[in-house]
Amino acid sequence: MAIQLKRMQPGDELDFAEIAPDVFDEPIHPERLEAYLLEPGHLMLLALDNGVVVGQCAAVIHRHPDKLTELYIDEVGTASTHLRQGIATRMVEAMFAWGRELGCREAWLGTELDNLEANGLYIKVGGKGEKMIYYEFEL
Repeated sequence: MAIQLKRMQPGDELDFAEIAPDVFDEPIHPERLEAYLLEPGHLMLLALDNGVVVGQCAAVIHRHPDKLTELYIDEVGTASTHLRQGIATRMVEAMFAWGRELGCREAWLGTELDNLEANGLYIKVGGKGEKMIYYEFEL
């Protein structure tokens, strides 16, 4: 069976029952998942292989008072068993389409300079890279 992409919605939590390794950075917490799916402007796509989650792409709609609405791609993950099959490309392109449907005119994301796989993917789907510095704060 071909890999299926699914737009997640509230109530789709059962689709997370079986997740291949390496798709998410940490284990899924049901209460966090429910809150994420309920939050307006939070988008998630899953790539499913016979019911097993083998990929995910998460994004957030950013609305600004002075700029056009943007799509922020927060996460893209693919199971190590399913790399180099075009799954990440399909997910990112599908997320771009979903963002356009919701009024976004631009998408952006960040990744590490030495993450060659991710940088290759983002160039492949039309991204133009800029060097930047990243700051993290504990709250």
